[in-house]
Amino acid sequence: MLRQVRVRLLCAERPRTLRVKTGMALTDIVPSARINPLDAVERMASVNDWTFERACEDEINILIRGKATDYQVSFTWMGNLEALHLACAFDIKVPERRRTEVQQLIAHMNEQMWIGHFDLWPDDGMVMFRHALVLSGGLDATDEQCKAVLGTALDTCERYYPAFQFVLWAGKTAREALDAAMFETSGEA
Repeated sequence: MLRQVRVRLLCAERPRTLRVKTGMALTDIVPSARINPLDAVERMASVNDWTFERACEDEINILIRGKATDYQVSFTWMGNLEALHLACAFDIKVPERRRTEVQQLIAHMNEQMWIGHFDLWPDDGMVMFRHALVLSGGLDATDEQCKAVLGTALDTCERYYPAFQFVLWAGKTAREALDAAMFETSGEA
């Protein structure tokens, strides 16, 4: 006898039945009872008094004030990949005439990063930092892991935001902007 199993997908998709043929028999895949990692993210947003909206069970959007700008952070639970995806956008729209230089800047930045990466969305010229926490095998996300993923995103965006400004507003090349943004002073004057 074959049972129907409901598997919840991303907000925009409808639940569906998943059946997998294994060997000679048809087997239902029953999702394990796991803690939704977005619950930990929601707790973190509440504790920090950040404005947030839980768009659906698989997505939460948070507004966070940074030193350089405000950040729109979206966490999405991708059950089919068993990954918690983070996308951190900031208020920069790249005009068509500067997109090539910004893409070169992003390539230079991404070469320096060990975790996560920047993207330029070509349709609207929006810059975004993205990263994912893989939780395969039924692992649950801890509060510490969610804080670490968010902390990495915010630190990275704060660090590189000035380089985007140098390219867009000061007309610098990607290399000049990155060198200027990464310049660190030491000592006191």
